[in-house]
Amino acid sequence: MIVTSLLESFPQLDGQDMPSAVLGLALALGLDPTADLRPARIGVRDIAASLREGHAMFRATAALSVACAAVFAAIGAALFVTLELLSIAPLSLSVAGGFVLLGPALLAGFFAVADCREGGRKPGAAEVWHGFRSMPRGGWVVSFVCALLLLIWLTDAGTLYGFMVGQTPQGFQQLARADGSVTSFVGFSSLMGAGLAFILFCVSAFSIPLIHDRRANLVSGVVASVRAVFGRFPAMMCWALLLAVVMLLSAWLLPLLLYTLPMMAYTSRALYRRVFPPA
Repeated sequence: MIVTSLLESFPQLDGQDMPSAVLGLALALGLDPTADLRPARIGVRDIAASLREGHAMFRATAALSVACAAVFAAIGAALFVTLELLSIAPLSLSVAGGFVLLGPALLAGFFAVADCREGGRKPGAAEVWHGFRSMPRGGWVVSFVCALLLLIWLTDAGTLYGFMVGQTPQGFQQLARADGSVTSFVGFSSLMGAGLAFILFCVSAFSIPLIHDRRANLVSGVVASVRAVFGRFPAMMCWALLLAVVMLLSAWLLPLLLYTLPMMAYTSRALYRRVFPPA
């Protein structure tokens, strides 16, 4: 009763402006200040419908979406060329996996483009910049976690590569032959990457969209995201697997990234609105 009265003493607090410390205290004591962020029931049909919506949004903003994705495709191409020059091509698999880990940090720009389009305006580069600039601090914290996990992943993969493949030069031509040490490296590094990707998916799948729309702050957004993933686990795992496969293939076949990166971002937005329908 005392804690409840304390929470009620904050004037008109919602998920966005409630101090994180108070929200964390409430959760620890079994209270639920994020009750309005209950995930809706969804299934595979909702994922299919979201994919159609994502494709439609891509078609409506094709030029700008491709231009944004081209920046990241160019970065990926430069990284792959560097790996070939250094003769450590097997690490390209880890770099491709990095796109999956870093993906949530790129959503704000594409969300801003979609918001502008739905508002009846023609989006431009300014909207992309505004999307990142106006992201609340909680969104930047989640993005920082994405970057941190990416660094951990690349560091661990590099260490594993040193132990399992060693100093033997491995270009992309040798990678295609995939000897035993490379196959073992790919297997073990994939297991590590899958664990990190699952953690990041639980934390960021819906927290960044909720924070972007100012429906939640950092703590309430992460709590709602984890609740949605585990509460709708079969559908969420289907979505996570599809997202991972598409982004991994696109990171390897970089021209595909020009389509799949924005399309999957718009699909994420559409699915988020099905899981947490707007009020």
